[in-house]
Amino acid sequence: MTAPLHEASAGEATATVDGAPDAPGTPDNSGTAGKAIEGRSPWKIAWTRLKRDKLALAGAFVVVFLILVAIFAPVIVGLLGHPPDEFHEDQIDPLFGTPIGSWGGVSGDFLFGVEPVNGRDVFSRIVYGARISLLVAFLAAVFAVVLGTVLGVIAGYFGGWIDAALSRVMDVMLAFPQLLFTIALVSVLPNQFLGLDGSGVRIAALILVIGFFGWPYVGRIVRGQTLSLRNREYVEAAQSLGAGRFYILRRELLPNLIAPIMVYATLMIPTNILTEAALSFLGAGVKPPTASWGQMLSTAITTYESDPLFMVIPGLAIFITVLAFNLFGDGVRDALDPKGSR
Repeated sequence: MTAPLHEASAGEATATVDGAPDAPGTPDNSGTAGKAIEGRSPWKIAWTRLKRDKLALAGAFVVVFLILVAIFAPVIVGLLGHPPDEFHEDQIDPLFGTPIGSWGGVSGDFLFGVEPVNGRDVFSRIVYGARISLLVAFLAAVFAVVLGTVLGVIAGYFGGWIDAALSRVMDVMLAFPQLLFTIALVSVLPNQFLGLDGSGVRIAALILVIGFFGWPYVGRIVRGQTLSLRNREYVEAAQSLGAGRFYILRRELLPNLIAPIMVYATLMIPTNILTEAALSFLGAGVKPPTASWGQMLSTAITTYESDPLFMVIPGLAIFITVLAFNLFGDGVRDALDPKGSR
């Protein structure tokens, strides 16, 4: 039986593809024929959006720089400063108790000047103060995110009396006076507790208190997102296939909650930095002589007229840190949620 007239033989087909020129008017696709279409994951798309946001990248650069400064504080101080608790009375005017020289004693040996009265190196204390602020802010955010995510998912998915009970607990926590509770708690803390002593006890207390009072904000967001996700088609499909509740929570809901959780975590860290600075300013932070930006601001109140730079430098450190985290957090939010971008 002969082949139909309109079908080309194998040899003719090969010649047409490999040797024959294209028909007149046919576009030349030789440059793109061998290229495969590459799929992009949602995270790659978000990273592409984030790279276009110059302010967010600038904030991320400052954040990474501050983290490196906190990690390598001993090395930086060893190269550019003096021990943070070392007194330099020779840099202080014995009559007025103010730094000798202009601009708070700024010089090649003391890059940010010296503290009034005792002459401690302000640069070294700013560098070591970054450790306290970032450590408390990061660990408190992790504690709040983990606790808020777990309880928020449980409340949103199971509903009923569990949702009602957890929602009322969140309402009570949000109405509780955090600052007053922290000050009262710190005032009765022992000097040694669970193997920690001195400022270690205060740091652990700040992390737990700030994180514990921060989880209801995360819990509310996660609960709302879970309520909207639990009725989606893929969740109903998993239920119809016999998947258990905890399997659905772990494999279907939590992966789709990562984006809002990351956004809120990046925006929670600067709030924690301000809270730690406020508590240190009020005397409920780390114990002296441990360096803290809020504690330095509190000390500068009595000397701001004679040495204003001593108040400006820790204030700028807090301002730049919080601004950098906010810019980076806004960029992450816009990258992960383009519908809500400005």
